[in-house]
Amino acid sequence: MAPMGIRLSPLGIGVFCLLGLGVLYHVYSGFLTSRISAYLLGDRQEPAAADTMVELRELLAVAVRAAELGGEEVTRVRKSNLLNEKQKGKTKEGADDKMTRGDTLSNKKMYHLIKNAFPGVQVNTEEAIEADDEDSVSWNHDIPAEIKEIIRNPSPVSTDSITIWIDPLDATYEYTENLVHYVTTMVCVAVNGKPVIGVIHKPFTGYTAWAMVNGGSNILRRRSYNLQTPTIIVSRSHSGVVKEVTRETFGNKTEIISAGGSGYKVLSLLDVREEKQEHADVYIHVTFIKKWDICAGNAILNALGGHMTTLKGEEIIYTGSDGNEGGILASIGMDHDALVQKLADKIPSSGKKSPQ
Repeated sequence: MAPMGIRLSPLGIGVFCLLGLGVLYHVYSGFLTSRISAYLLGDRQEPAAADTMVELRELLAVAVRAAELGGEEVTRVRKSNLLNEKQKGKTKEGADDKMTRGDTLSNKKMYHLIKNAFPGVQVNTEEAIEADDEDSVSWNHDIPAEIKEIIRNPSPVSTDSITIWIDPLDATYEYTENLVHYVTTMVCVAVNGKPVIGVIHKPFTGYTAWAMVNGGSNILRRRSYNLQTPTIIVSRSHSGVVKEVTRETFGNKTEIISAGGSGYKVLSLLDVREEKQEHADVYIHVTFIKKWDICAGNAILNALGGHMTTLKGEEIIYTGSDGNEGGILASIGMDHDALVQKLADKIPSSGKKSPQ
C-alpha cells in the first residue's frame, strides 16, 4: 500500500506566498521608507559611521603629499626672495625667533589638504588657521605604489584617537639665511598620543623619508654607530653647553655637529645619502621644543627600532600641550638607557624656547 502524504493545490501555495509577502511588507516597509528618506535628505548614517574609522595607509599617503605640497610653497617663496620676515620673539639664547611667508603659505596648504581629506581628525600646527581661511586643495585618494608595496595590510583606527602634528617649515632661521639644506617640512600622525607615522621632506632636494610603526618605511638605519665615542648633533644656538658636557662624558675626541632643524638632525642618525647631509650617532636638545618639531622624527625612529625621549628617558606624549620641556635625547643603534644614565643629570633643561 502506497504511503499517504499531504498535497497542496497550486491555489493553496499561492495564498501561502501572498500571506508571507504581507508579513514581510509590514515588518520592513517602515525601515525601508526611513532609509530611503534619510538617503534623499543626506542623512546617510552608515557612511557616517564608517567615517569614524581612518586607514593608516591613507593617512600616510596624505601626510607625504602634504609635506611635499608645503615644500613647494617653501621653495617658491625662498626663490622669489620675498620672505616677509616677522619676528615672533626671542629665543633663550637671544636670537630672533622668526616667521616668514614661506611658513604661512606652507602651513595653509598642508593644513587644508589634511582637513579636506579627513575632516574629523585633529590637526595641530604652529600658526593658527582662521575659520574663514579656506583652500580648495584636495587629495585624489590614491595611495602611492611604494606605500602599498611596503605596507601591505590595512590598519584602521578611530578618528577620535588621532592627532596630526604638522611643521610647515622646520629651521626657519636657517631658511632666512639661505642655509636651505637644513630646511624640512614634516607631518606626524599620533594615535592615542603615540607617534606612529612620520614624514620628513627636504624641499630643496626633493628627498622624502617616511615610516609607520609596525608597518614599514622607505628609509633605513645605518649599518653601524660609534658606541664608544659617538658623534653628537645639537642645535646651532646652544652647542657650547652640550660640547662641554659631552666631552666630559665621552672624552675630548668627541665630535660635536652644530646644525639647524630637528628634522635634519633626525635624518643625520639614519642612512640618508644626500649631499650636505651630515651624520651623527646621538641627537641632543637641551631646551624647550614644540611637539610639531619632533613628532615626525620620533615616529620614524620608533618605526626603525630607535628612541626619542626626554633627557630623563621619559616617553613624549603627543596630545594636550604643544610643548615639550624635558629636552630631547634621540638615538638608534645605541644603548639608549645607558645614554640616559650618562647625560640626564649633566645637561640642564629649561622651559624656554630655542631654535631647533
